[in-house]
Amino acid sequence: MTSYTSMTDDERWQAVLNRDAAADGQFVFAVQTTGIFCRPSCRARHALPQNVRFFADIDAAQHAGFRPCKRCRPETLSPEQQKIAKVAHACRLLEQETPVTLEALAQAVAVSPYHFHRLFKSVTGMTPKAWQQAWRARRLRESLAAGQAVTQAVLEAGFPTSSSYYRHADDILGMTAQRYRQGGKSSDIHYSTGECSLGRCLVAMSERGICAVLLGDDDAALLAELQQTLPAARYLAADAASSEQIATVIARLNQPGGTLSLPLDIRGTAFQQQVWQALRTIPEGQTRSYQQVADSIGKPKAVRAVASACAANRLAIVVPCHRVVRGDGALSGYRWGVARKAALLQREKER
Repeated sequence: MTSYTSMTDDERWQAVLNRDAAADGQFVFAVQTTGIFCRPSCRARHALPQNVRFFADIDAAQHAGFRPCKRCRPETLSPEQQKIAKVAHACRLLEQETPVTLEALAQAVAVSPYHFHRLFKSVTGMTPKAWQQAWRARRLRESLAAGQAVTQAVLEAGFPTSSSYYRHADDILGMTAQRYRQGGKSSDIHYSTGECSLGRCLVAMSERGICAVLLGDDDAALLAELQQTLPAARYLAADAASSEQIATVIARLNQPGGTLSLPLDIRGTAFQQQVWQALRTIPEGQTRSYQQVADSIGKPKAVRAVASACAANRLAIVVPCHRVVRGDGALSGYRWGVARKAALLQREKER
């Protein structure tokens, strides 16, 4: 589920411009010149953006003095939209520093705790606890990137003590908070570029293992893509210790098949890592739809989130996101180009 509760007004406005029905029930927008509020998917002519206000729900819009649109009737929601609205309201309650109990969330949306837990997970693909942890992690990353002091950022993100954060530091940031705040300063990333059957490739290693396998046509562009991950890290040409392992990965790009026994430095959210692990179980020469991947990890409603996790993959072929296609079998987007995706699938079928 796309979380419009955590979006900016500019992003909500884009959803209105797109008349995104998936946003219905998650927020409403009001037009100050008419005094009317609508669903995001309303088919009425768009107002000027400076005349639009956004509200979390219908009650907030009506409290501000706006009346419902007679065309889109935002006060009437389908059963599915009512479910989404309940979960969206719960997400807003979870996005705070103080932990919120399952019982309190269920009471706020007027369902039993057991039913609410199942409802929340079916819509978001996450448990309420995991959702709040992800929100804390995002807030922590944003605060550290803005240069906020580590201790203050940790506490304001909702971690009750610094020690409670440090127990999970690697899962949240992939490094210490101090190092993340400095943009990965003092992290040494060894990399090498070369020619492979798919064009130019870049393989990078951190102290933990292979952290990136990128494909492209230009070495400079590949390095720039790598540097976006940790802008202040030290990027060094592969030394003797890492050259052999990097050469093994490049050989794998040219002749896929089998497993890669080298250590991997896979950084991502808990959900992304769950998706990437599922991708690594897809046999060579076969494909899965985004829906099938979502089903395999027990989150059948999280199809969009699965697609986003595939797009965020930085380990080409090693984590075979190219084996995920649309439900009708058609190729969808690929971070390194649909032509490469087609070539990879064809090559694997011919083996």
